[in-house]
Amino acid sequence: METPTLHDQHGRWPQAESVADFRRNLADVHARIATACLRVGRDPTHVRLLPVSKTKDEASVRLSYAAGCRLLGENKPQEAYQKWEAMADLTDLQWSVIGHLQTNKAKLVARFATEFQALDSLRVAEALDRRLQAEGRALDVFVQVNTSGEASKYGLPPDEVATFLKALPAFTALRVRGFMTLALFSAEAERVRQCFVLLRELRDRLSQDIPGEISLDELSMGMSGDYEIAIEEGATIVRVGQAIFGARSTPDAHYWPSTVEHGPRC
Repeated sequence: METPTLHDQHGRWPQAESVADFRRNLADVHARIATACLRVGRDPTHVRLLPVSKTKDEASVRLSYAAGCRLLGENKPQEAYQKWEAMADLTDLQWSVIGHLQTNKAKLVARFATEFQALDSLRVAEALDRRLQAEGRALDVFVQVNTSGEASKYGLPPDEVATFLKALPAFTALRVRGFMTLALFSAEAERVRQCFVLLRELRDRLSQDIPGEISLDELSMGMSGDYEIAIEEGATIVRVGQAIFGARSTPDAHYWPSTVEHGPRC
């Protein structure tokens, strides 16, 4: 039986308003992760859940922390930086920037982020590396690949990834960990699945001939509506927002530039 998407839940997930709500939601997502792994013979401990807190306020983030979250995903670097500053008392709370980065925001990411999942240009790589060198830090990064073929999405076309990877060892503060993608937003599960298959097959093919400094072990793919399908196709990280935090009151247009409309996500 084909695994369905949960995209029909977008904008309808109930709000998490207490630590108990977060614990329940996290337990439900972990259970779904385990079930998806069981279907394809994978070990659930090989899949990392990245809760996505974009648009959620400090109070909500603090509740998620109390429920056990220690690494949170954010789309906008400036919003993530402000949250990092506001919650500096939570010294073990870390941040993953998963949205498009403009070079003028590289200094923010270099200062506070634990990982960056949307690397798709050498200009950004150079800006990040320069800022990280100044901070005396290194950063885990993921190369974003456009697997849906939509002109509206960020990410490298699959046929440009090999050349891009070969240029990355020059940026010594960037630790390449794998790939990230945004699948087609569709209720047609098979079309969604093909995006994940493409990324896995690309990784498997390129792993045979990559610079030794680069690792492609990680595949960050799958969100609230489709993470179970992503796991079936090899995801090692799933980025889940609304199924944990609840539906966002801020429209998606606030999060994506009007010139690059990504559609509902996470």
